[in-house]
Order: sequence, then structure tokens, then C-alpha cells
Amino acid sequence: MRTGDLEIQQYTRQPLPTLRDIVAVLFRQRWVMLITSAILVAVVVLSGALIPKYDAEMKILVQRQRSDTMITSSANAPAQFAGDQVSEEDLNSEVELLNSQDLLRKVALSTGLSGVSGSPADRAGEIKVATAVRKLAKDLKIEPLRKSNVISVQYQNRDPEMAANVLKTLAAAYTEKHLEVHHPSGEFEFFDQQTQKYQQALDEAQVKLTDFTKGTGIVSAAIERDSALQRANEFEAAARQTQTSVTETGQRVLALQAQLESMQPRMTTVVRTSDNPQLFQQLKSTLLSLQLKRTELLTKYEPTYRLVQEVDQQIADAKSAIDAEESKPIREESSDQDPNYQWVRNELTKAQADLSGLKARAAAAASIANQYHATAQRLDQNEVVQQDLERAAKTQEENYLLYAHKREESRISDALDRRGILNVALAEQPVVPALPARSPLSAGLLMFLLLGSASLSAAFAADSMDPSFRTPDELANYLGTPVLAALPKGGE
Repeated sequence: MRTGDLEIQQYTRQPLPTLRDIVAVLFRQRWVMLITSAILVAVVVLSGALIPKYDAEMKILVQRQRSDTMITSSANAPAQFAGDQVSEEDLNSEVELLNSQDLLRKVALSTGLSGVSGSPADRAGEIKVATAVRKLAKDLKIEPLRKSNVISVQYQNRDPEMAANVLKTLAAAYTEKHLEVHHPSGEFEFFDQQTQKYQQALDEAQVKLTDFTKGTGIVSAAIERDSALQRANEFEAAARQTQTSVTETGQRVLALQAQLESMQPRMTTVVRTSDNPQLFQQLKSTLLSLQLKRTELLTKYEPTYRLVQEVDQQIADAKSAIDAEESKPIREESSDQDPNYQWVRNELTKAQADLSGLKARAAAAASIANQYHATAQRLDQNEVVQQDLERAAKTQEENYLLYAHKREESRISDALDRRGILNVALAEQPVVPALPARSPLSAGLLMFLLLGSASLSAAFAADSMDPSFRTPDELANYLGTPVLAALPKGGE
């Protein structure tokens, strides 16, 4: 490389700016700095940035004090427990709820930030409200504090009372909004309507069941049917048992009749044999008289005499009679009623009477059993109707109790929510700030730094955009050749 090239390279190398160069730039662009500072001061004054502003703050604690009840068709609804820890999603949800447009609109209208009293009636009023809502959303600073369940809400305003009032109104509107979102309104009214509806249906079902009971005289068809079937079975068993007794008694009657036919009603109790002494005495007297008469006749007549032969014949007859009486003594027999015959006869009469009674009893038991079966069939049909009525009444009662229970749960939940027992609480109440957000000294220092940085930046920017050459070095750097001589402007 040649020596001339080295010299040209030395002239073209850009040196670092010195303090003298910086001061020279500021001196050359002093009017730019003054105009920039004046403009900034005018802007700050016109915008009111120097007017002190007051910050009001409140803090909201997000917690889980009670569980949310799941609305189901069960009487004992399970409670939904999400745990004691509050997640980041929960905190972000509450932050978004605080930033909701309807909530900010309500605050702007309530506090008078919009300059419109009541609901806007025209387009201009809507624009004012929308502008106030946008500014309120910009001035509000809502953020969850790290590693805590607390949400910090800050609002800055030139009026300290307005700042505190805005946060108080926001807290009240947020609590109402939170209640509306997490516990929809109209739940108690719905359960109350359903409770009244099912109570009326229950009353109608009970009236139908009572009318059925009065009309049929049946208190419990199932119990009465089972009782009728039990009685029918008892009478059927009695009829079968009686029929068995009828068969046994019939066989006994036949046996007693056969036995009675083979028996005599009377029996000989005493038998006595004896002679007839009077007859014997008379016959012997007659025989003696005939013998005496024969003797007397033999004294007068011959044995062949007719009178003697007649007396002999009479004597022979008397002897024959005496012999006959001696060979055949008198027999006396005493008879009485046979007790066995009487017993068999009495038993037969009794068995016949029992047989008639058993037959009548068997027929009556069978008839009563048939009546109970007919009653059981009728009760079985009535049971179906009664079960339908009872089932309808039971269903209406269960629905009534369910909705009454849900209504009570909703009432308690509404009461707890109205008393502030929510899962959010105002941990720090907003108060009217006594000191401004920034002190005048810090505001002045900040203003000085802002003016200084802006004027310096404008000066260096204007100097860098100036196309003229102010020093030989700038010309050498621009041309890339050494400058041999320079003449000051205006002979200076």
C-alpha cells in the first residue's frame, strides 16, 4: 500500500465526538431546543399534566368460603368442592369481571363521569358515555398481586373524593355483578313456582286416592287381598278337612248299620226252672180222689164195669199229667235291652247327625272360600288402580319435597349472598386520598428530565439532518480526501 493511501485513510477515519463537538451542536441548534421546550411546556400545561392527581386504591380478596351446590333431580344434591386454593384462572376471571364494559358503564353513569344523568336518550349522550367508559377503563389499574389471592384496583383522578367514590361504586357494582354471574337470579322464584305446582298436583292426587278409598271402602287393597287369600286358603283347608271327616263318618255309618243289623235289641238276663206245686197238688188230689172212687166202685162193681173203667181211665190220665209235669218243669226267662245294641244305635244316630252337619259345613266352607277368592280377585283389580293412585301421589310428593328442599337451599343461598357471604370480599376499603400520586418535586424533576431529553434529542436530530459542512473533518470524511485549507464563513 502506498504512503498516499495511508494518509487518505487517516483523514477518512471518523473520530469520536468530543465535549466541544457536543457543545457546538447544542449551540448551533439552540433555537430548536428552545422551540421544542416551549412546545412541550405548552402541551403539558394545556393537558394539565402538572395538576396533581390522587390515587385511590382498594383490594379484593378472592377465597372459597362455601361450596356451590349442583342443581340436580336428587333430594340430596352433591356439593361441588373445587378445593381451598384459588387458581390463577379464578383471579383472571375476577379481573375480567371488573373490567367488563357493562360494569364500567354503570359506574360511569352512577358517579357522573359521563356527564349524563340517567340513561342517555340520544346519540350524543351515548358517545359521552362511551368516551367516559373508555377513559375509566384506561385510568383503572386492575391486577392480581403476585403469590396472593388479592386483586389490587387503583384509580387516579384529580378529585380525591371522586377517585374514592368511583372505587366505592365499582366495589358495589362488582359485588352485585359477581352475585349475578355466580348465582343467577330467578332460581328461588323457579323453585317456588315448581313447589307450588307440585303441591297442587299432590293435593289432587291425595283427593283422588281418598275418593277411591271412600268409594270402595278399601284402605289397603294389597293387605286386604292377602288377607282374603289367606282366609280363602283357611276355608279351603277346612273344607278339605271336613270332606275327609265326611268320608270317614260315612264309612262309620255304614259299619254301624251293618253291625246294628246283626244285633238284637233285647237280651235274656235271668232264666229260672221250677215245678208247679199247686198243679202237682191238684193233680195228686184228683188222683187220690179217683183212686178212692175206684176203690169204692170196686166194692160195688166189677173191674169191667163201665164206671170203674172210666175211673181207671181218669186215673191213668191223672198219672200221665203228673208225669208230664214232672218231665217238663216251668221255665221262667227275664230279658232286658241290649246295651251294645243301644250304643251302636246311638252311635249310628250320632254319626248320621254328624254326617249331615259335616256335609253342610264342607259346603259352607267351600262356598265361603269361593267368596273370598272372588273378593281377592276384585281386590287385585282394585290394587292396580290403588297402586297407580298411590304411585302418582308418591311421585308428586317426591317432586314436591325435592323442589321444597331446593327452594329452601336457594333461599338460604340467596340470604347468604345478600349478606355478603361470597367467595370474594373487600379486603381494603377505598378511602379519600390525602396526598397526590406524585409530589411536586418529583413532578418538576420528571418534567425537567423530559424537557431536557426531548430538546437534546431534537437538537441532535436537527443537526444530523443539516446538509452543510461545519468543520474540515466533516468535509474530509464526506469527500474521502484530505482538506488542505479552510476559510471561515464571513471572514471569521
